[in-house]
Amino acid sequence: MKGFDLSDASIPVSEIRDGGPPRDGIPSIDFPKFIKPSQTTLKDSDRVLGVYLNGVAKAYPINILNYHEIVNDFFDREPVAITYCPLCGSGIAFEAIIQGSRKTFGVSGLLYNSDVLLYDRQTETLWSQLLFEAVAGPLKGKSLEIIPTANTTWKNWKEQYPNTLVLSEDTGFNRNYSLNPYPGYETSDAIYFPLSNYDDRFKPKELVIGIEVNGKYKAYPFSTLNKLQKKEITDVFQSKTLTIIYDSEANSAEIFDKQGNKLPAVTNFWFAWVAFYPDTLVFEVTP
Repeated sequence: MKGFDLSDASIPVSEIRDGGPPRDGIPSIDFPKFIKPSQTTLKDSDRVLGVYLNGVAKAYPINILNYHEIVNDFFDREPVAITYCPLCGSGIAFEAIIQGSRKTFGVSGLLYNSDVLLYDRQTETLWSQLLFEAVAGPLKGKSLEIIPTANTTWKNWKEQYPNTLVLSEDTGFNRNYSLNPYPGYETSDAIYFPLSNYDDRFKPKELVIGIEVNGKYKAYPFSTLNKLQKKEITDVFQSKTLTIIYDSEANSAEIFDKQGNKLPAVTNFWFAWVAFYPDTLVFEVTP
């Protein structure tokens, strides 16, 4: 499919779907340009994927990521792959040094559990964004190291990082970034592609922040966090004390350890998280 060798795939080949566009039909941004906050036309309520690494803060507007899904970038010489799947609402940053060399990523045009399958141009390996690992090709079984991100509003991000850079709409591609290519998708129950697991405890597009600790997975639904009406929530998972910072105004959440370090958690739609992690625990409010 799409020219990729799936003969050794670690996921069921029958569940790999053709997303429609050809390989690189959704073009990655390989030479990103950035502007200052004063130069952007973003509204306070616009969503961004924020990354702070090596003393550098950058905001990647979701309205741009919707059209490109991958930005191959650097943070003070450290190569990073910024990835976003509009169908799963999942924005994840990965370290791009794998087996000692930089990998640049493209959009394969294939999906698994409605989630983008990335490929690296150096080895033609296919990588699952939400499994965080290679699923077919020479590097099959290799893991991707997650870099913490914030999926939040522009207002919230710029208040935290006033010196942030912002990904420019000057991408080298002719796109109308003011138009959403998936109108109404986030507010509907529609799922475009089959999943390996369904779970109706929450609406399909309920936002959750999911985390892995010691090989176990847990989801924190935003609707549950909202009921607590607290900005900081403490939870113990796998004997690890976690602090969930939930901002109801920005509709965003982040997870920190006991020492205050931000952990690599993933904000995404409930249907996507539970499709990949059917045994996930779910945070509940105790009476």
